[in-house]
Parts: sequence; structure tokens; C-alpha cells
Amino acid sequence: MRTYKFKINGNEYNVDINSVEGNIANVTVNGATYEVEMDTPVSAPAAVKDSSAAPQNDTQAPAPAPAAKPAGEGKAVTSPLPGVIIEVSVKEGQAVKAGQKVAVIEAMKMENEIQASADGTVTAVLVNKGDSVLEGAEIVKIA
Repeated sequence: MRTYKFKINGNEYNVDINSVEGNIANVTVNGATYEVEMDTPVSAPAAVKDSSAAPQNDTQAPAPAPAAKPAGEGKAVTSPLPGVIIEVSVKEGQAVKAGQKVAVIEAMKMENEIQASADGTVTAVLVNKGDSVLEGAEIVKIA
């Protein structure tokens, strides 16, 4: 596994490349697991590059691979208005109830709770504390 640290628009991302099979890479970004489809197949994880990101710094820090599960499936909970995420209250795999706080957004100097729209399990956390989001941006996915 390869570990990279990216800084994009002032936000830091820790990216672990767990495996690559053909043109599908299994990656973990700040604790959330994703299946990434690439244009061309890659023969080894060492050759994987993200050309849209900032320069890569290979830290080679070993980290345990997360358990395989369907990441990112489910219904999205979206931001009701543009602002800055000041708190993320849930983690991937956590059970939530309808109306439970999943995040807090600051907009126009006011804090607004973003709540789960239904009971379920968080399959993806799509934002981090400090991220700027637009109205309608996906915050978490719940299945």
C-alpha cells in the first residue's frame, strides 16, 4: 500500500492506495473508502498518479486496510445553503436515526445543524471540517 498526502485548496487529504486491479483502484481518502475508475489499466500500485491533485509526497507509512464494504452507496444528505463545515458528527459505518445531527455548517455567521433524513448506516462522509461547500453539496450518504 502507498500513502500520499495532498493539499488541495488549503485542505489536507491523506490518501492510501489499498489495491489496484486493472483500471480500478481501491483508495482510502481521510478514512473514507472509494473505488476509483482510471482511464487506463495500471500494472502496479506504485505507478498510480492523480494528475489533478497537488504534487505528491510519498510517506510510505504503513496503515491497516479497512474492511471491504460498499462505500458511497445510499441516499445523500445535502447542504441546505453555502457555507463552511465546522463539525462532522458521524463516521463511516455509524448507524444514524432520522433527525440526528450529521454535521454543522456555518453560513452568514450562524451555525446550522445538518440532520439525517432517514434511519440507516453512514456509507460515506464526503466532507471534512473546514471544507467550503455550496448549496446542495453532498455531506454524507446513508443507506
